[in-house]
Amino acid sequence: MSVSERPMVIPSTALAQQGQGAALMLGHSGPKKHLIFTLNGEVYAIAIDQIREIIGFRSPTIVPMMPSYLRGIINLRGMVVPVLDLAYRFGLAPNPVGKRTCIIILELPLHPDMPEQHYMVGLVVDMVNAVLDISPSMIELAPSFGVSIRPEFLHGMARIKEKFILLLNLQRVVALDELNALRSISDK
Repeated sequence: MSVSERPMVIPSTALAQQGQGAALMLGHSGPKKHLIFTLNGEVYAIAIDQIREIIGFRSPTIVPMMPSYLRGIINLRGMVVPVLDLAYRFGLAPNPVGKRTCIIILELPLHPDMPEQHYMVGLVVDMVNAVLDISPSMIELAPSFGVSIRPEFLHGMARIKEKFILLLNLQRVVALDELNALRSISDK
């Protein structure tokens, strides 16, 4: 196994104490568990409370007329789940599917005014690395430069020693209007 294939495990005690302004932006004050994963060599994080499960990669069924970043749909225990390729969504070239490629199944609110209604969507990532506690005080605002994806896709970034973990803004990555369009497809 090469160094790039090894999962990155970072103890939560290594988290830096920075970024007071991001605490207000994220709307909570205590540490929150985040799933850390890798995509095209960058390290990202998603809050655990938005994740339903992680499954091994399975080839989605291609659906005609879908956006290019949508790989297709999978059957997850009788439920139709659209699968987004994050690399395509971010405008990056996707890596070939490997042994560690997986799909993170998210459960997201369908509309901000109806938080009790959820929708599932899958995200293809290169590998899952760890689960970390990240406090809002450890988060800095995302820069508008030097990041390989559009800044509006980020909540901010957490500093781990001398490296950064990019915190995804799932409401921007998976836009609500797109979720509603995907829902209408899966309801047919």
